[in-house]
Amino acid sequence: MTLHSPGTALVTSLVEDATTAPSMHNAQPWRFLHRVAGDTIEVYADPARSMPRADPRHRALHLGVGAAVFNLRVGAAWRGWSASVRPLPDAENPWFLAEVTLRRATDPGESDDLAALRPALWRRHTSRHPFSDERIPDAILDRLRSAALLEGAHLLLPGPWHTDTLRGLVHDAELSEAMDAALRAEITNWTRLQDRRGDGPADGIPSYAFGPRQHGVSAPVRDFDMPRRVTGRSTADFEQRPQIVILGTADDRPLDWLRAGQAMQRVLLQATFDGLATSPISQPLEWPELRETARDPRSAMGFVQMLIRLGYGPVGEATPRRPVADVLNLV
Repeated sequence: MTLHSPGTALVTSLVEDATTAPSMHNAQPWRFLHRVAGDTIEVYADPARSMPRADPRHRALHLGVGAAVFNLRVGAAWRGWSASVRPLPDAENPWFLAEVTLRRATDPGESDDLAALRPALWRRHTSRHPFSDERIPDAILDRLRSAALLEGAHLLLPGPWHTDTLRGLVHDAELSEAMDAALRAEITNWTRLQDRRGDGPADGIPSYAFGPRQHGVSAPVRDFDMPRRVTGRSTADFEQRPQIVILGTADDRPLDWLRAGQAMQRVLLQATFDGLATSPISQPLEWPELRETARDPRSAMGFVQMLIRLGYGPVGEATPRRPVADVLNLV
């Protein structure tokens, strides 16, 4: 170990930060490797935690790992380190998604913008609760657009007609999902009948995080309890004018998916920092024909990578995370 190596204690704490990232159905499809004599954290996808039916190209998997990589950068900045990312470092290993090199920050202020997001990292939770119809100020939306741009992505606020189109696509996706037995089985595999924290598996979506059932279909919120297996769930009125933003990239390669994952997480953390609740919407993007329609044809955005519902309301419940020992190898 060199004088400036990060050490296993720091790496362990950074990986703990990384694992707070969102991922499809909270599958947490990441693995980390640190060579104790070196200064890098290798980040791998875990194909055993992929979604063959909903995500056959592994696009969503890359987004989740990208979000975890961004969390590594935030955690490093908060602790006075810089973290440079080399994406897809090994063409022979498609599951080796990023190599993160850690260095002591030479300029104390060079990563202040990242470090400031660290408290939001532990407060951010997907919210499947109603939001108010209070409009988000333009100043906050501008900060979210800037957050996406800093990571090489674009964030668009759709107009009324396009928002209605996106809501319709969510309902179309629900109908397609209801008729697809393989997809329903995949979702069931990643949902847990768990009404208390700490009682069940350390992954998947527990029933206490399903949120209330929705009166009507005004808000594009996925109901992970469509068979109505959970008793005692409340029912609520959701916002009539949901506020949705579209995150996208110019191209649609694995490199773009990783970039989009980092941009998504930066937007989610900035929104949390600014007092917003957030809810990523992937349902229509799981169907190629619906994903294409989600794009605003008048925009320069090439490919939609994620839809995000934003608003003022409950931040949502914390979902389980696997222990660091299960995802980090020290060699």
